[in-house]
Amino acid sequence: MCLLNIPFLVSIGGWEVLLIFLVVLLLFGAKRLPELAKGLGKGIREFKGAVEGIEKEFDDAVDTVEKKEDNKKT
Repeated sequence: MCLLNIPFLVSIGGWEVLLIFLVVLLLFGAKRLPELAKGLGKGIREFKGAVEGIEKEFDDAVDTVEKKEDNKKT
């Protein structure tokens, strides 16, 4: 999914991103930002791993059904 397909993200420019970053910096402080980024990255990796696992299970189920159908034909 491309970020450009999300309507509200299309209009975000450089100044808006800078403002958001400054607000986050003020709220959490400079010491906590690396921790937050690390946690966010870990969460994204876990999410991707879960999605890949579900896709693999789905593909395995499709293969199993196809094999059963092939066995019934012969």
